[in-house]
Amino acid sequence: MNSQLKWKFTFIGAVVILCLYGVLGLPAFPTSVSQIRQNLAHRITLGLDLKGGSHLVLQVEVQKAIGQRCDEAVDDLSKQLQSKNVLSPTGEIGRVDDTHISVRNINPDAYSSFQDIVNNQFGDWSVAPAAGAQNSYILTMKPSSVADLHSQVMSQALETITRRINALGLTEPQIALTGPSGENEILVQLPGEGDPTRAKSVIQAGGQLELKLLVDDQAYPSEAAALAAHNGVLPPDTQIMPGNPEGENSAPGQSQVYYLVGRAPIVTGQDLRGATPQPSTSNPGQYEVDFTLSSASAARFGPFTETNIGKRLAIVLDNKVYSAPVIQGRIDDHGQITGNFSQQSAQDLALVLRAGALPAPIRYLEEATVGPSLGADSIREGVRASIGSLIVVMVFLVIYYRLSGVNAVVALLLNLVILVAFMAWTSAVLTLPGIAGVILTIGMGVDSNVLVFERIREELRNGKAPGAAVDIGFDRAFLTIIDTHVTTLVSCAFLFIFGTGPVRGFAVTLVIGLIANLFTSIYVSRAIFDYHLVHMERQAELSI
Repeated sequence: MNSQLKWKFTFIGAVVILCLYGVLGLPAFPTSVSQIRQNLAHRITLGLDLKGGSHLVLQVEVQKAIGQRCDEAVDDLSKQLQSKNVLSPTGEIGRVDDTHISVRNINPDAYSSFQDIVNNQFGDWSVAPAAGAQNSYILTMKPSSVADLHSQVMSQALETITRRINALGLTEPQIALTGPSGENEILVQLPGEGDPTRAKSVIQAGGQLELKLLVDDQAYPSEAAALAAHNGVLPPDTQIMPGNPEGENSAPGQSQVYYLVGRAPIVTGQDLRGATPQPSTSNPGQYEVDFTLSSASAARFGPFTETNIGKRLAIVLDNKVYSAPVIQGRIDDHGQITGNFSQQSAQDLALVLRAGALPAPIRYLEEATVGPSLGADSIREGVRASIGSLIVVMVFLVIYYRLSGVNAVVALLLNLVILVAFMAWTSAVLTLPGIAGVILTIGMGVDSNVLVFERIREELRNGKAPGAAVDIGFDRAFLTIIDTHVTTLVSCAFLFIFGTGPVRGFAVTLVIGLIANLFTSIYVSRAIFDYHLVHMERQAELSI
């Protein structure tokens, strides 16, 4: 055996050892059959359709996030115009819909100031005169800004849900955007999670923390009562919010009361730096959530609390007042959320706050639970189909191509070993479509060998010597094999880009199988032929 052939077999042997160790030898070196099974179970990650679990499709209500951005712009613009005396005594600023703001009755002499404020500080909005009204204008959110906000909301929602699910410690969750782009849908698959109750509650928890000034100390039994107490007209920049009853102003037995709070929050969940559950010091057996603020928000929160000592601060979570403590002194970067929290609920709330607030509410479009028995049946039938097809193909190759068929069988088996090893090393998720990709890989592997072998047969019929026939057969079949593989790879790329999780699993499995097939059908098979030709008698015929 020449040195070049020795190096080829050394490289092939190293690949085989690396693949077998990746599949069978991790995480612990196998000393028994049971240890090998444990390693296989640990290294080959099964998808939802094989392992069982929960399948959820969520829809992000992006339009509400756009409306919230409009509310923030109304509040900010109102403060800016009032500070510059742009509005007349009868002037009004209000939200028309999610993307339009109405500004009525500005001072004619202050139009230039109004224009400067909008151009310099509200670049996402365009201004046009209001129809049929003098000195009144309509601000419209630019379409490009709406599109950017839509993209930002979906990205933040996906990232937040991913962080929350990962913090729960679930095994190999699959979280991705799905459906048409305008449907705002997110797919969540939780393999092995048969009861997703806690996961759903953590996903859906808005986690939208806001600290607002409590305008009225009185807690009202209903929204109507709160409105009636103010003669049917709420004070400017205020709103009514539901909340937990607390203090002497709440009637005994009330499960929910209503508070009058400022519309604009002083601090939001985006200003949080951390959140941890702690046993309550005032209510033994209950828990509270301590939170810390960023330095920038603390610079705002400190002066605010110092100015409002003696007033009550509403701690609002998901549009509900959890508590309204009295501001006893200046607070810079630390606070507590109190309520009837158990240890588990306090941990979940802290988790949600740390993971970040969802930028918009979500709702469930689809929910399904896949039982492990169905997954076991899929695995069993998939393995049977793979082994059955492999045996049939191997028998055909050996009968039709004789000893060269054995060559093809070795290359085919090594192809499957490389494919499984890659999935083990990368912790790729094996799904039922992935098993279909394995079966298709077997067919593609046979196709490559058939192309090479038939070309060699043709050269032998033309009177070529075995060595020359093998050289020409591999050289001329190579371009055809590359062409067929590239076209399939392009199809897999489209499946991966536009497909959902299981379809992507099929595409990934097939791509790795195709790459492994190029190595085995060209490099390994050629090395075996070269070894056989070196040891074959000069006048002997090639067994093909």
